[in-house]
Amino acid sequence: MANIYILIGAFLISIFLGRVIIPNILIISIRKKLFDQPDARKVHNRPIPRLGGVTFFPVIVFSFAVFTALRVMFNEIAYDVFTPQMACEFLFLIAGLTLLYIIGIADDLVGVRYRKKFLVQIISAALFPMAGLYVNHFYGLFGIGAVTPYIGIPLTMLLVVFITNAINLIDGIDGLASGLSMVALVIFGVIFIHYELWNFAILAFICVGVIIPFFAYNVFGNADKGRKIFMGDTGSLTLGYIISFFVIKYCMYVPGEDMQAYGSPIVVAFSLLLVPCLDVVRVVLKRARLGHPLFMPDKNHIHHKFLDMGFTPRRALITIQFMSAAFCAFSFVAVRYMDNTLVFVTDIVVWTLLNIWFNKIINKRLYGK
Repeated sequence: MANIYILIGAFLISIFLGRVIIPNILIISIRKKLFDQPDARKVHNRPIPRLGGVTFFPVIVFSFAVFTALRVMFNEIAYDVFTPQMACEFLFLIAGLTLLYIIGIADDLVGVRYRKKFLVQIISAALFPMAGLYVNHFYGLFGIGAVTPYIGIPLTMLLVVFITNAINLIDGIDGLASGLSMVALVIFGVIFIHYELWNFAILAFICVGVIIPFFAYNVFGNADKGRKIFMGDTGSLTLGYIISFFVIKYCMYVPGEDMQAYGSPIVVAFSLLLVPCLDVVRVVLKRARLGHPLFMPDKNHIHHKFLDMGFTPRRALITIQFMSAAFCAFSFVAVRYMDNTLVFVTDIVVWTLLNIWFNKIINKRLYGK
């Protein structure tokens, strides 16, 4: 029972710290003119401070360190569960977060070429397999079971980079990246509570806690009064990397653990991130088909589609969140009764059909076709 109180305490402290730090970042950003400038691709029409994500990493590390120490002091850590390997997983996570935090701040302040960011992301992704954390089982997806490290380790690195960038690229309208991340983190936190992996659950709810005050400023803040802020690459890279950590941890098959008892962890984890992940795939494929640079920002993301259909940014946010929740609900239920591959393919087919429908609405509205 003490673990629940510690988790709640960590959650509340992270909210408090975020609420204290973000207004100060706003003041610094305004005084130093550290703004995200509007352009033809972006939704906002006035300069907005973009360093809100600077809050995430220090609050997460501080809160996690303090409340993990409290668990040790109160003898709430089961050392047969919190093994040296698990300790290495968290230490390598912090190391990777540090690298991404540095490159994220640099990008938000002065800009960094995508090749350098990509290199840092690959290095950070390689830290998980170094801790023995990688995808080693497909749970029957496409008829595949266990996979060797020669396949699992490169796949894990690819997934980490992919998920990190997916969260980064979906951050196009107020509250979208943070909202989708909060939902995924809450569900991962509940899963880890269920399986009594308290360190992971505490970390997940600490992340939710620090996002909440940012979400309030980002979505409901008044830009005219200097109360609005963006997370920037610093925040989106931090959230994407942590979520990828939870995905790999949940998907890794460990004999004797029962996290795999509920359907396929891969399908469940995929459903939580379906919107940002499939949106990135669709956008990259379209850029490749049109011969455009793959890493050049454009206005083809899912939130741009909703804006082109006539939605306001707030309505687009709510609709995309509901759409993501619907995919999650379907996958969570269907995975109990249907073949994993069928659930996975159904998600992709429905997503594809929805995008075709959205395109027809856009063409009719904008071009009369």
